[in-house]
Amino acid sequence: MSTPYELIVGLRYFRARRGSGRNAFVSFIAAVSMLGIALGVAALIVVLSVMNGFQEELRSRILSVASHIEVRSLGSGLEDWRTAARAASANPHVRGTAPFVIGQAMLSAGSVNRGAVIRGVDPALEDTVADIGRHMRAGSLADLKPGEFGIVLGAELARALGVRVGDSVLVITPQGTVTPAGTLPRVRNFRLVGVFEIGMYEFDSGLALIDLSDAQKLYRLGDAVSGVRLKLDDMFMAPSVARELARTLPVDAGIRDWTMDHANFFRAVAIEKRVMFIILTLIVAVAAFNIVSAQVMVVTEKRADIAILRTQGASPASILTIFIIQGALVGVIGTLIGVVGGVLLALNIDTVVPFIERAFGIQFLDKSVYYISELPSDLQRGDITLIAAIALALALLATLYPSWRAAKVNPAEALRYE
Repeated sequence: MSTPYELIVGLRYFRARRGSGRNAFVSFIAAVSMLGIALGVAALIVVLSVMNGFQEELRSRILSVASHIEVRSLGSGLEDWRTAARAASANPHVRGTAPFVIGQAMLSAGSVNRGAVIRGVDPALEDTVADIGRHMRAGSLADLKPGEFGIVLGAELARALGVRVGDSVLVITPQGTVTPAGTLPRVRNFRLVGVFEIGMYEFDSGLALIDLSDAQKLYRLGDAVSGVRLKLDDMFMAPSVARELARTLPVDAGIRDWTMDHANFFRAVAIEKRVMFIILTLIVAVAAFNIVSAQVMVVTEKRADIAILRTQGASPASILTIFIIQGALVGVIGTLIGVVGGVLLALNIDTVVPFIERAFGIQFLDKSVYYISELPSDLQRGDITLIAAIALALALLATLYPSWRAAKVNPAEALRYE
């Protein structure tokens, strides 16, 4: 027979866990261990997939408004911004450049006032560095025309002000006008020409876009701008490209990449992912080490069988292998169930979570707190492989001590009272 007898005996012991009394209790502990491993593995897969999806969604939404690299003025304005844009465009990784003006303002409509960040953009160039145009819910960036003082608001900001396309919005800037009566804030009436919705509360509730030339007039910059935004062919090369541009740009300016401006977000997600991985791995470890207690009881129950196998010529190594196979099957089956269940749940998280929210009347993600309102999922093969390998390794490790005890059983002592 080509199949090793250790495998046959191990499989027979695994299938024979039925009956009553002590045997049934051992079977129950093994089943609990298997279920614990399955739940732990599934939870790990789902949590890591959600953390991956959250990180990717956060990155894509931030970079749909922000830029990969910003070349900013060190003073009140970047005068020679065209030279800076041409020099940056010479870098092979830069795919787009666009000037911008940025400032703080108070927006007013009726009796409602809201603070916001005003960004002056060139509509013709903005699509080359950001994706706001793809998130327009009304109007378009092309409706921002020089001298017409149009404004585009985030959806939450427009909702808070109670305005629609065509309505007037009063913009009040802190750069005051000196009069005999004192310094008065500058006030300008704008017409709402568009509304965008990124799906990220920070931007939807606090960002307004106006034409670049209108922003230069509003903030009295003349022909200067606040800086130049750059888009790269690979956003992960932003730190190295920023360092290279800092050495080659012919103008005196500060350079920041997206990893510096939003480092706290991504660092927090990465730390949370590691902590959740450790915590859930401990759950798998606890379930795996339940195998120890089950296997110890199996070894105690099978002492007579072990002695008979030894008298028939089985070596201690063979006895060790039999019980390793028996205990490892619990880990293998539990891991397989957990992997299948975790993958199915991670792939359908966008259906399962809304169903639970509707059924229980709850909301897992408040967009004003978590920046996004939907639970994303990004299932990665490497995570599945790592989780399965750890679960199997822990299960195998848990079988070693009971199997070693089985291999050390003395046949004469075991058969003395049989």
